[in-house]
Order: sequence, then structure tokens, then C-alpha cells
Amino acid sequence: MSGAVCLVGVLLFSATGITLNHAHQIPATPVTESRTAVLPPDQLELLANVAADEPAAAQLPSEVVGWLDRHLGVHAGGIDAEWTDVDAYVALPRPGGDAWLSIDFETGEAIYETTTRGVVAYLNDLHKGRNTGSAWSWFIDIFAVACVLFCLTGLWLLQMQARRHRSTWPLTVAGLAVPIVLVVLFIH
Repeated sequence: MSGAVCLVGVLLFSATGITLNHAHQIPATPVTESRTAVLPPDQLELLANVAADEPAAAQLPSEVVGWLDRHLGVHAGGIDAEWTDVDAYVALPRPGGDAWLSIDFETGEAIYETTTRGVVAYLNDLHKGRNTGSAWSWFIDIFAVACVLFCLTGLWLLQMQARRHRSTWPLTVAGLAVPIVLVVLFIH
């Protein structure tokens, strides 16, 4: 049963392990998209009120977040912005890419830029849990525990079958010894 639960995840993590190991050989063509809009005076006033408190980091007001969502398709709620005297900057990293939003306090110009690096980069970031949020982080932790159980049940099955197959324990020891020998001899 543990093998059935882990099947798709093990395939995905094994494949992305290969792509991560050969990332320098896999070409990627980043695609960048920019969008701009000008915030109306009432939205700028809300930003000015937050900026007047001189925060180093604070979230954008919910009204501004809603306006940005409607006019730029930017989901910037719940994320701290970096505030300066001239603008507010929101970093919006994501798996397989990056994005950011900058709002100029004087002109009201909001610039949103997103970059995607393709499916392989997306899957590699899922493998690493990079910029994926807490739900995915919990999933990969639970999946890792399931894989440990899968391996331990496999070891238990080996124990049960070892009497009938003389090569069981030499192969099991080789599975441990080969990586150790490679590390000792070839990784400096």
C-alpha cells in the first residue's frame, strides 16, 4: 500500500532529480510579460497613509490589493511590500518563475512583471519546494515520510524473502556501499 501511495510522487521526484542534476544542459527560454496601470487618486491616498507611517515592510491596503487584482490581474494580498520614499515594491516569487510589482507614489504607475522559465523549471521548483507555499511544503514532507515507510516495508519484505534468495543481503549492502564509495573516491 505504501508503494501505491508513493508511486506518482516517486516518479515525479525521480524525473525532476534527473532534470536538476542536468539543469545546465537543459535549455530554458524565459518569457517575460509586463503590465502597467495608473492607480486613481483615492488608491494613491491609501498608499500615502501607509507610507506616512514609514514602515520598512507592510502589506498593501486591501482596497489597493482589490484594485490591482481587477486591473492588472495581480494577487498581492497577504504579502509584505518594501516601502521607500518613492514607491512600494512587492516581490512575488513563484515556482518556475518570478514576478514583482512596483507602485510609484508620485505618478501612481503600477508596473507588474512576471517571468516564467518553462515546465521543467516549474517541476524542479516543486521538487525543491521553492516558492510553493505551506500546503505544498506539507505535502512533500508527508510524502517523504510515506517514502520512508515504503522503504522500511520493502526492507521488511526483503527480510522475509532473504532465506529463499541468497543474493538479497549482498545486493542490499551494495546499494549502501556504492554511493559511499562514489562519495569517498570522486567527490572532493
